[in-house]
Parts: sequence; structure tokens; C-alpha cells
Amino acid sequence: ELLVATILSAQSTDEVVNQVTPELFRRYPTVADLAAAPREELQHALYRTGFFRNKAKALQEAAQYLLEHYGGEVPDRMEDLVKLPGVGRKTANVVLGSYFGKNEGIVVDTHVARVTQRLRLTREHEPEKIEQDLMALVPREQWTNFPHRLIWFGREVCMAKDPRCDLCELSDLCPSAFKVGRFVRRGPDPKG
Repeated sequence: ELLVATILSAQSTDEVVNQVTPELFRRYPTVADLAAAPREELQHALYRTGFFRNKAKALQEAAQYLLEHYGGEVPDRMEDLVKLPGVGRKTANVVLGSYFGKNEGIVVDTHVARVTQRLRLTREHEPEKIEQDLMALVPREQWTNFPHRLIWFGREVCMAKDPRCDLCELSDLCPSAFKVGRFVRRGPDPKG
């Protein structure tokens, strides 16, 4: 279920995924059920998540691959997970960290990328390069929890369009913020 929900989260919100998955898991409770589902029926069930045709195809192909290669079980190794259709490092890191308790990498979503770039923890723009920079900075035992904190921070404080620098406890350290009077506002980096 975590693997499916993470695949569905691409270009969608947690709210929508959480609305779609209970019915999806009720209708297709096993890997075999998902693999055998009529494609149009599955697409209809996924419609609200966006990119429903691609997601339905990826889910079914991943389910079929799991049945053929792993007896329907989700593997617990990065190199095996990324072979599944619809699964890249981000999804594999979510499953490995949150389900298997393995710190193999750091999840880099849009929030993590934005916040780490604003804090100048990375100057990279590609998720895998951002991940490598963060893995060099963050202790391995924090690799699973660190992005959860950044995602919350990115949603609640360091938002994309209207960051709340006036509420941010990191504003004094943040190269992307500057002070105007007693308030902190986001502004251009004076060093370029």
C-alpha cells in the first residue's frame, strides 16, 4: 500500500491520494488483484490523482513484476525497487525508510529541493544531485526523518510563493531572507 500510494503521489497532493487509496485498496486488496484489474477501471479509480493513464500502467506493470520476480512481495533493496515500473529513487527511499527502516538515501521532493536551495545546502537542481549533497551533510541515521521535517517546513513556513520569513526560526541564517525593519522578508541573494 505504501508503494502504491507513493507512486500515486507524483504530481498530486497527499490529500487527493488519501481520498483515492481507501477505495482502491478495497477494490484491489492484493498485488494479484491490482495486476489483473481492467485497465480502464483502474484508470477511472485513479482519475483524481492526475496522470491516471500513466499511473494505472505503472501500477499494473509494477504489480506484475512483483508477482513474477518477488512472489508478490515488495523487495527491500534499492537496486531491486528501482527496477519496478513507476519507481525511482524518491519512491524507493520512501519505501525503504518508512516501511523497512533502512536509511539508503534522502527523499527529495519539491519542498525538500526548494528549502535546501534557499538555505544554500545545495546549489543543485536535479533531485539525485540534491540527494547526494544532502547525504554528505546529514547523518545517515537522520536520512529518513530529515526530509519529513523539511516537507513540513516547506508547507507551513518556507512556502513556494509566499514564504513566512517573519515566522522562520532560520531567517537569521538563511541567505534567501533579508530584514526590513523588524520583519524578515524573502529577497534576492545579494551575492547572486
